[in-house]
Amino acid sequence: MFAAFFARSDSLALGICNGCQMLAQLRDIIPGAEHWPTFQRNASEQYEARLALLEVGESPSVFLRGMAGSRIPVAVAHGEGRAVFADAIDRGVVDVAVRYMDGARVAEHYPANPNGSPDGIAGVTSRDGRATILMPHPERTLRSANFSWAPADWPEESPWLRMFRNARV
Repeated sequence: MFAAFFARSDSLALGICNGCQMLAQLRDIIPGAEHWPTFQRNASEQYEARLALLEVGESPSVFLRGMAGSRIPVAVAHGEGRAVFADAIDRGVVDVAVRYMDGARVAEHYPANPNGSPDGIAGVTSRDGRATILMPHPERTLRSANFSWAPADWPEESPWLRMFRNARV
């Protein structure tokens, strides 16, 4: 049933946190996901729960359409979020959707990179962009009021709400 769902041209899939881990395990039946990593124990060996900064990259993700280049704080809450690739080839060709940032640079080190993923990888997408997996939790910060801090000029809706509007379109 899952394979049939992913094979449909009109289906979308978004995996966040545990959903990210589950969909990563199903990569063999998701078209265009064969290079996805698995998600293993954080390099810190502990559960990480706080805000982190993400940058949305250029990717085919339907969910992130029109958001490339955006740097947005996001809730992080996981103990197993470190992206682990089968080999260097997979790591080199995977479609990275979002990365942890340390200011204007890709976060390579703790604490800006809360799980130790290579190249700050926080989420990837399938080649056609219909399946996207993210370790952080944008769904927890859909309103500016959900942040412990947000710029004073932000509207009531946070930038992450666009992901879900994109899916609707």
